[in-house]
Amino acid sequence: MKLLEIVDKLELEIVAGFNTDDKCAEGVYIGDLLSVVMSKAKQNHIWITIQTHINIIAVATLVDLAGIIVVEDMEIDKDTIDKANEVGIPLIKSSLSAYQLACKLREIGL
Repeated sequence: MKLLEIVDKLELEIVAGFNTDDKCAEGVYIGDLLSVVMSKAKQNHIWITIQTHINIIAVATLVDLAGIIVVEDMEIDKDTIDKANEVGIPLIKSSLSAYQLACKLREIGL
């Protein structure tokens, strides 16, 4: 499913990193411990997290994730936003909890 379609359907906020409108997500990974995300998340999945520091961009790049959704309206560091724009990792924000967002993603077919 295209990331922009997800953003539109769930009324999410695009924060950074959208340099193309055809990036697609094939699944979802939820987690906040970076080492576990690196070993368990899959390529082209969306990562749902409350983490906001610059290292999330490094993890997303390493795993080749489709993008990151920061939940619970967490404030995202400026360095993180700048790095997401630099490397082209879509960074999205939601006021929902990780569980609520995961349920909505399932409802729309992801």
